[in-house]
Order: sequence, then C-alpha cells, then structure tokens
Amino acid sequence: MESSKVLILPGWQGSGPLHWQSLWVRQYAYQLVEQHDWMRPLRGDWLARLDDVVSDLTEPVYLVAHSLGCIQVAAWAQISAQCHKVKAALLVAPGDVEASHLHDVFSSWRPIALRALPFKSILIGSQNDPYCTAARAEQFAKAWGSHYLNLGECGHVNAESNLGDWPQGHALLNELMKEKEHGH
Repeated sequence: MESSKVLILPGWQGSGPLHWQSLWVRQYAYQLVEQHDWMRPLRGDWLARLDDVVSDLTEPVYLVAHSLGCIQVAAWAQISAQCHKVKAALLVAPGDVEASHLHDVFSSWRPIALRALPFKSILIGSQNDPYCTAARAEQFAKAWGSHYLNLGECGHVNAESNLGDWPQGHALLNELMKEKEHGH
C-alpha cells in the first residue's frame, strides 16, 4: 500500500492540547501545519504556508481541517497547483468568517470560496456551533461538493465539546483514506 500523509489544519488560535486535532498529532504522528500567527490569521499567509507544506510532499495527502482551517482549504483549492496531491479532506465545524460578529478578525478571509473542491471531502457540522449555523455548514458542503454530516449538538466540535480523541471523527478519516480514488 502506498504511504500517505495526513496534514492537520487548525483554525484561529490553533488547537489546544486537549483538542482532538492535537491528540491525533500525538497519537498518530500526523503533521500539524504550523502558522506564523495563530492570533491574527491573514489569508495570504495561511494559504502560502499550506502550499509550501504540500509542495514539499511526494506522497498522497489527506487534509484534516477545523474551523478556519476549512475556509483555508476551500480558498487554497482555488489557487494552488498542488491540489492533485490531495486525495481527500475531512472538514470539521467550518467557521463562518462572513458572520457579522466575526467580521473584524477575519476581514482578509472574505468572501468565502464557494466552488467545488477538486478532491473528495466530508464536511461535519453541529446543530449548536456558535461559529457557524448548521444551515450555513450545509450550504458550504453543497458548494464544496462535500458529503455533509450533522453531529447534532456538539458545539464547535473542539475540546469544549468533550469528544476526547474523537474516535468517530478518526473512523471517518479512515473511511476516506480507504476509498479508492475516483473523480468528482
């Protein structure tokens, strides 16, 4: 079986030590894509950083994005020449950077890229996510061509959601990684 690389893409402020993304990095030796500035996320910087990391890889890539990381994947997929390396993406609790209460922090991220992703993806939303309504998450999934899964009331699907290392999420990633590559 050919080896593959899993890249972990946290959202704004990064993922703390108890976040499932951080636990996956420690448990499975996945690669965290570090950002220069987690507190002031500039779109251009974040897209360039992801492009640098992917361009250095030769094996197939799987992306695991949370919150702003989902918006990052959608924007990156529209501009990168490296998309062919990505086999699939798990997009969890996208942050709606167009929501009025988030405008100031995320001005460089608007408008949100709403074109189909050139790789398979699953988007996971929650009924009570303070950063993105379930309806908006489903709208993103449709625009990006992602399979949509609503987890029910799981907040922002982060450490405060008490998911631990979130085995359900890892099972979904494993399903994506097992599937044979097929076109959109």
